[in-house]
Amino acid sequence: MTTTGQTTKPKIVFDWRAEAATHAPGSAFEMAEKVVNKLFRPIPGSSVSEEGKRTHKVTVVGVGNVGMACAQTILTQELCDELALVDVVEEKLKGEMLDLQHAAAFLPRAKILADTDYRVTADSDICIVTAGARQQEGQSRLALVEKNVSLFKKIIPELMKHSPNTILLVISNPVDALTYVAYKLSGLPPNRVIGAGTNLDSSRFRWLLADHLDVNAQNVHGYIVGEHGDSSVPLWSSVSVGGVPIISYLKQKHIDYSPDTLAELHRMVVDGAYEVIKLKGYTSWAIGYSVASLVKSVLRNQRRIHPVSVCSQGFHGIEDEVCLSLPAVIGRAGIVSVLDSPLTDEEKEQLQTSAKTLALIQNKLDM
Repeated sequence: MTTTGQTTKPKIVFDWRAEAATHAPGSAFEMAEKVVNKLFRPIPGSSVSEEGKRTHKVTVVGVGNVGMACAQTILTQELCDELALVDVVEEKLKGEMLDLQHAAAFLPRAKILADTDYRVTADSDICIVTAGARQQEGQSRLALVEKNVSLFKKIIPELMKHSPNTILLVISNPVDALTYVAYKLSGLPPNRVIGAGTNLDSSRFRWLLADHLDVNAQNVHGYIVGEHGDSSVPLWSSVSVGGVPIISYLKQKHIDYSPDTLAELHRMVVDGAYEVIKLKGYTSWAIGYSVASLVKSVLRNQRRIHPVSVCSQGFHGIEDEVCLSLPAVIGRAGIVSVLDSPLTDEEKEQLQTSAKTLALIQNKLDM
């Protein structure tokens, strides 16, 4: 469009945020701001910045079954431009690197590095820690804690030395205790330390419900929170299928259900990993996809809500300084905020019990 010899650009897109000042009190904009400020809460002590880079580097520490499932899934989903692998077993490390490099013709272009020296991890956007003693059949996740804390005392300082602005993503079990350890050892603000937590538990939960109802798991929404383990808490009060709150629907339609049935379904979720370990010796593929979903939310600033292990003191009446899973908004800054989920009194009590279970473990750690 030309006016008096000058070319002006027509206004095509309405920017509602830019026009916010014109919104009257009681408008949708004003209401939305009030809801956001109440519904999503930052973790105290967080340092939130969403400045991004044009390229993305991801480090995976530990090239066992879990670490390589994470690496392979991240590569196939085109989530990084550079992948660094670190392990103490040099021959295994080199073999895994070459195996991935040989697939270059079938994968998106990415530089793949591997070394026993942590210098290879320099300037990583995300450092994924999978290294640790493997969980054996019949062994509780919490039984692993002493072995893996000493290992983290070597790993975390090295990662921080070479990537001081990274986001730590902890996968090693027991993930909640080790997320707390990583937070303390790293010196990072709490929003930049994320534990995989119950992200996978919640996927198992959704799959189980979807399988029973014969629908797609993506149309089932529900969270497992608390410890990634035996004291986890299913939030039945907010489970929905296609937007329909399932417990409210059962009551409305006078469909009888037993608390024992709900407890049985939760037990199947908790025992899911143990069953896989019993059958094949380890878990790998599901956790690989779970980790890739978290990496995608961070690097692409998707602000998706994931139930992950976070510093939970002050949320839902939790008094101890513990890390456990709560639904959190994940973006380029790491944990952007924590969803203030409405809990029933029973769910809140169970969550606080889960926190106390973890506090007992953390208090015994040699930090």
